[in-house]
Amino acid sequence: MKRRVFVGGAFAGLGVAQAQAPKPKAGDIPMRTFGKTGVKLTVIGQAGGRFPLLPDKEDARAIVRRAVELGITYFDNAAGYWDGRSEEVYGDVLPPFRKSVFLTTKSTKRTRKEAEEELHASLRRLKTDYLDLWQIHSVGEKEEVGRIFGPGGAIEAFEAAKKAGKCRFIGFTGHRDPYVHLEMLKAYDKYDTILMPLHAADPSYLSFEKLVLPVAVERGLGIQGMKNFANAKLLQTMSVKDCLSYVLSLPIHCTAIGCTTIGQLEDDVRVAQQFRKLDETQLAELRQRAGRVKGPLLEDWKRNTETASLTRRAEYAGG
Repeated sequence: MKRRVFVGGAFAGLGVAQAQAPKPKAGDIPMRTFGKTGVKLTVIGQAGGRFPLLPDKEDARAIVRRAVELGITYFDNAAGYWDGRSEEVYGDVLPPFRKSVFLTTKSTKRTRKEAEEELHASLRRLKTDYLDLWQIHSVGEKEEVGRIFGPGGAIEAFEAAKKAGKCRFIGFTGHRDPYVHLEMLKAYDKYDTILMPLHAADPSYLSFEKLVLPVAVERGLGIQGMKNFANAKLLQTMSVKDCLSYVLSLPIHCTAIGCTTIGQLEDDVRVAQQFRKLDETQLAELRQRAGRVKGPLLEDWKRNTETASLTRRAEYAGG
């Protein structure tokens, strides 16, 4: 499912004459301090995970250029997105702005040797000599935790990269199982950041918000959200403004948003600029509404704990 091209839900229901929303002005996106890193970031960031859905790299470059123009400072990516081409897009656009943006990427490799090789390739594609944040990517099974922290495991590459100045901060990501996130947190106490799926339906099924978010807050980690719209499926039930307002009202610092049009990007920036924190009654109402479509068919990136008849794994798309 894709968001509407121009006013992708934020202004749904308005008449045609009203629906031509004004272009958002540059700047005025709220900023938050990214946990114990001390860095201030815009509360929404550009994510590279959706670029494979675009016709070509020029469309992706145009979105990134617009994100910079609008004042977004947080740019999320991963080595595996679009077989490295998403990183190349950032490398084509962001170098002139390198000192004013927070550049992140990720590695799915679980050994030191492979992770180091992937880091060097990422730096080359991104056209930079350091990352602001490098993350152990998409940890979904407990056995992966043992590999990452075993002899010759990926954590050695991450620690070495931070020591050598090839990245300022390190963290991890995942979307399959909050209990695996908890295992990663038990295994290591030197993360700077964490990334997890957060949206209004999450509390109703295998919840990262309930299980992982409080631990991340307690540790002072830089907390990133993702899958704000549940891969657009929540837009059947609520607006872009509802979805983003929910996530930004949680105790997070920034959230990664994958856009496939400039109109979607501008919608998201407009919502962020107008954001007002929701109270607990408003959050509960959105959770109740999203709970009507909860479960493994909505969140098909999560482990299916309900019934074997529903078991299916969607092709991984970002996050």
